[in-house]
Amino acid sequence: MKEGLGLQVEFESFPDVELAFESLARENQGIELLNVRHEGEITRATIFVPDGKLDHFEKLIVAYLERRRDSRDRPRDNRRLLDAIREIRAASLRALWTDDDEAFPATEDEPVWWEVWLPVRRDRQATTAAFRARAAFGERADLQGMRVAKGELTFPERTVLLARASVEQMRASMVTLNNIAELRRPKETAEFFDSLPASEQLEWLDDLLARTRYTSSAKDVPYVCLLDTGANRGHRLLAPALDVADLHTVEPGWGTDDSTGHGTGMAGLALGGNLTELLGANGPVDFGHRLESVKLLPSDGATGTDPEHHGYLTVEAAARPEISAPGHRRVFSMAVTARDNRDQGRPSAWSSALDALAADSDGHGGHPRLLVVSAGNVSDPTAWNNYPESNDSDGVHDPAQAWNALTVGAFTDLISISEPDTEELEPIAPKGGLSPFSTTSLPWERRWPLKPDVVMEGGNVARDALTPVTIPSLSLLTTSHRPAQRSFTTTHATSAATALAARLAAQVMEAYPGLWPETVRGLLVHSAEWTDAMKGAYLPESMSPAKGDYQKLLRRCGFGVPDLERALWSLANSPDHGC
Repeated sequence: MKEGLGLQVEFESFPDVELAFESLARENQGIELLNVRHEGEITRATIFVPDGKLDHFEKLIVAYLERRRDSRDRPRDNRRLLDAIREIRAASLRALWTDDDEAFPATEDEPVWWEVWLPVRRDRQATTAAFRARAAFGERADLQGMRVAKGELTFPERTVLLARASVEQMRASMVTLNNIAELRRPKETAEFFDSLPASEQLEWLDDLLARTRYTSSAKDVPYVCLLDTGANRGHRLLAPALDVADLHTVEPGWGTDDSTGHGTGMAGLALGGNLTELLGANGPVDFGHRLESVKLLPSDGATGTDPEHHGYLTVEAAARPEISAPGHRRVFSMAVTARDNRDQGRPSAWSSALDALAADSDGHGGHPRLLVVSAGNVSDPTAWNNYPESNDSDGVHDPAQAWNALTVGAFTDLISISEPDTEELEPIAPKGGLSPFSTTSLPWERRWPLKPDVVMEGGNVARDALTPVTIPSLSLLTTSHRPAQRSFTTTHATSAATALAARLAAQVMEAYPGLWPETVRGLLVHSAEWTDAMKGAYLPESMSPAKGDYQKLLRRCGFGVPDLERALWSLANSPDHGC
């Protein structure tokens, strides 16, 4: 391949037309003839066309061929001309494809989403704006324009956006061939799987199960113990990781099943993470941890009763699996909070109960526990219109102010809106930004703890000119509590982030079975880093950030997003463990 950006185009003559390919080269435009090969009556040539010059190259071909006339001074068949240019465009479209060959669209007329990588050239904004403007209009009367999603990512040499079009539309457009550096298949969103009919969801589930391996309950494996609304182990993805003996409830009359879906949704995330990623991949899946469930509440969210009662129930909930299976190594995950934030960081009966559980105050510290709790949500849709100020005005909810618990807020990387007929919608939070759902400790007095401790993926919110809305493509995919009807559903907010954090803790515990709960918590926090979007939004650019700036960042985003590889690398390279 010639150095520099561009395309190598192979041009083939017709048997009865010998073309002077040398005439197609233009040194001043960088269009270079690389080679010419004569094969019988056919001549083939490879020509290098620099980035941005394909339209000039096509004009050369048109001008050259249209001057060719037959022995009776009649223009040669234009159909051949169009066929030749069509072949050039088809070859050029595949030349732009840098993803797996199997991922290239199988049909020519069915619209699909493309991940479009644009060059920056001299002016990033102008290049992107030109693509959007020209792509909106079809360049052939019989073909509509592309649909280009609003969100975009920027890298030093590329701008990445999503466009929906058929292969025929992409090939027919000079915008595509002349202004794109790369084409790839975009990663699937939760909307893709959520919108599938139940029968097709089953097919995707079958594929996932066929390449999934579960760890045995007989081994000394870690458990994520969910204190929630119960869990339905009838789901085939959950059943091998959730024994009947590991289903509990604080009130026998409630049963252990999940009638609202919240607990089962958290179970799917705690086991496999965002299932969009697993379903969209092809490789083997190993689950090295298992699940426990305690029905703490009969429905999603706190009941509004005395917080002291919630504290008592939480202590009871933790005791159930510990009595039933005292040998299990577990991390407790609780995505249940009070409906208000009136404590403003002050200890409550509920948060004090969590602190006592984590420190094992009754047992004089002999049996500490890792408690992962959600920070609570900004749940008023009208408040999201004021993002990110809406995060600052809603304090972390009770009992997540507990000093000894790992409190989890939410950030988001989800900005691609893939639902049909949503051209007017755009994501509220930028990629890597604080999720619109996440509460913060910014309203608290300085003497109260810095919360949340970390943030995990919690989804995004979309908005048009009027109303913010939650949509599947900006959410996480998880297990449905009614598996006979649907295999998958979507979820979001700090509940989802908490389940992901508990899963991360279990993965650390799997790698290092001898760690104390405090060490696991410390590794998650130590491995966390702020995203560029967080630093750009909350740290001043014009001067060196002051201590107060970092305090405000901590009260919004905690110490950032934890990373499993960093956590394991940190421990493996400690003096006690070595490399």
